Amino acid sequence: MKYKIRHATTYTYSSSVSMCHNLVMLMPRDDARVKVYHHRLNTYPAPQFSSRRKDAYGNHVHSFSIEESHKQLTVVAQSRVTVHAPETDDDQGCAWEQVAEGIRFASDQSWLEASEFAFDSPRVRRSLEFGEYARISFRGKRPILDAVHDFTSRIHQDFTYDKASTHVGTAAEEAFRLRAGVCQDFAHIQIAGLRSLGIPSRYVSGYLRTVAPPGQPSLIGADQSHAWVGVYCGADLGWVDVDPTNNCLCTTDHITVAWGRDYGDVVPLRGVFLGGGEHQLKVAVDVTPIDGPGASVAADSNSL
Repeated sequence: MKYKIRHATTYTYSSSVSMCHNLVMLMPRDDARVKVYHHRLNTYPAPQFSSRRKDAYGNHVHSFSIEESHKQLTVVAQSRVTVHAPETDDDQGCAWEQVAEGIRFASDQSWLEASEFAFDSPRVRRSLEFGEYARISFRGKRPILDAVHDFTSRIHQDFTYDKASTHVGTAAEEAFRLRAGVCQDFAHIQIAGLRSLGIPSRYVSGYLRTVAPPGQPSLIGADQSHAWVGVYCGADLGWVDVDPTNNCLCTTDHITVAWGRDYGDVVPLRGVFLGGGEHQLKVAVDVTPIDGPGASVAADSNSL
């Protein structure tokens, strides 16, 4: 699938902002499924300073500063990408215990890269409670991918997708107790369970085509940003992306933007500003197939 993506973020202030400094993560990243062949970031008003770099995880980070008075800030990211379906076969991988032990004892050939996603992070902490919940799916010597799919399915069944139940700062423990949340919460809960068993997992942020082609079911998620989980499944299978919100393997409907330990590593737009008073935020995203039917609609809320 080929897509064109337009992501517009607008801040409107009740009084003038004299200056602001911002970090933006809106450029899709090239990975095993996604190929980026165009990206442009425009800022209104125009910045006096801007730069681009990659962070520690290889995500694209734009930074810019505006040092003139303004009462509205608009950031528009436009991209074109090609998304390939992952290669699938009947291989369910080795036993999940072998994956965990390979990281623990540094015997896995990718242990150094994967191990940074096996420990606690600011928004995801391992616990006996999360481990016990995950272990229902991870029975003794069960193939890793089979167990991951079962765990993904259980989260989808056990938790209610409810935008009003949580907010962007809700801890994974609270969402777990509520048995409700949004894609960010579902991803954090699955990561907490996997890491509690010693299995590396990362938080993946990106876009989701929520309006399906005719005859296919629509996916659940916020149009402006979606979250899912990358699971390290051993040297043979590598990283596999699963979506607990929709109980599926990530294929051509999921477009990767960034990944990190948790949501705090991949915030789409963050910054500091002087002045401004009260402000309103509006986010609108269009994910449009270049060839083939279906497109996501614009979003006007800021909840994940």
